[in-house]
Amino acid sequence: MKTLRLAAAAALLAAAFHAPAAEQEPLKVGALLSVTGPASFLGAPEARTLEMLVEELNQKGGIDGRKIQLVVKDTAGDPAKAVSFAKQLMEEDKVFAIVGPATSGETLAVKPIAEEGKTLLLSCAAAEVIVNPVASHVFKVAPKDGYAAEMIFRRMKKMGIKRIGFLSSNTGFGKAGKDQVEKLAPGHGVEVAVSEVYDKAATDLTAEVTKLKAANVQAILNWSIEPAQAIVIKNARQIGLTIPIFQSHGFANIQYAKAAGAAAEGVMFPASRIVVADSLAEKHPQKAVVASYKKAYESRYKEDVSTFGGHAYDALMILVRAVKEAGPDREKVRVALEGTKGFVGTAGVFNLSAADHNGLALDAFEMLTVRDGKFAVLGE
Repeated sequence: MKTLRLAAAAALLAAAFHAPAAEQEPLKVGALLSVTGPASFLGAPEARTLEMLVEELNQKGGIDGRKIQLVVKDTAGDPAKAVSFAKQLMEEDKVFAIVGPATSGETLAVKPIAEEGKTLLLSCAAAEVIVNPVASHVFKVAPKDGYAAEMIFRRMKKMGIKRIGFLSSNTGFGKAGKDQVEKLAPGHGVEVAVSEVYDKAATDLTAEVTKLKAANVQAILNWSIEPAQAIVIKNARQIGLTIPIFQSHGFANIQYAKAAGAAAEGVMFPASRIVVADSLAEKHPQKAVVASYKKAYESRYKEDVSTFGGHAYDALMILVRAVKEAGPDREKVRVALEGTKGFVGTAGVFNLSAADHNGLALDAFEMLTVRDGKFAVLGE
């Protein structure tokens, strides 16, 4: 009898040693994205990108055996909703980190909340003030709006443009862009003869572009992320303006060009190379990354890839790399994010530091144009 008991105990012990380890708790990642609303051309592809990446990562075992649980909140582009959802993600969902928001205004509203709650925030928005001044837990993956303005002004100088009309939407992105344009224009010999701010939900901007025409400007520069930027183009051409039209990097979704139709031909803007992935040389450092992401996204969702979906790719994959390196400890991951070097993403090659929570240089941008209804490299 004693022998049987010993044998049974030994069998139980052996079973315990060979039992599969209990599955680890998933790593919760929140996302604040404008899936609907006026900024849906940004947030919707970002949400789809995260969904695709999390599924792919989890199929491969997640992060060192820990699955990722994605919790998406649709802010509809509303800063007040972004704040409310940020608190919910932090206090109720207990997320490890947050990707987003998609827009600058929302990010600036959420920035102090994330910082106070010591929750990592990887914004997909562009305004330089998101990371300047630096907040220890706040990062962003979109290139700086100051660099976008710099690229535009360099092109204007080549074209001999010295007097422009400037339009911007009444959003965080529009305001931040306006600040950068007004600050940088004089250094490039450019006079902003007229500057008009319009409502982000505008459906007709004839009055604004008519003011620009009356001022006899040499070019138009529009700074927004909403569908209104397509209206600027159409209205300008409808009143007979044939001067060059420049858009900000907020134009980098082909849907905006399609909305403007034939009027969009020749529009110039700075953007990440993801939207012209097919034209990159095979040896370009970003070629493999952008081509792979483009193929996966377009085959899954049957729509053209955009710069904005690329921002979600960069944010999540930079976070994943830091967690793999540092383990699921938020402070260690924060330090690892600041130490990110040579990360090749869709927006460029990231080199972050304690003083730079963006990590992209001016060369993250390429000047593009609309040619035959498609985005193309502008060239010299």
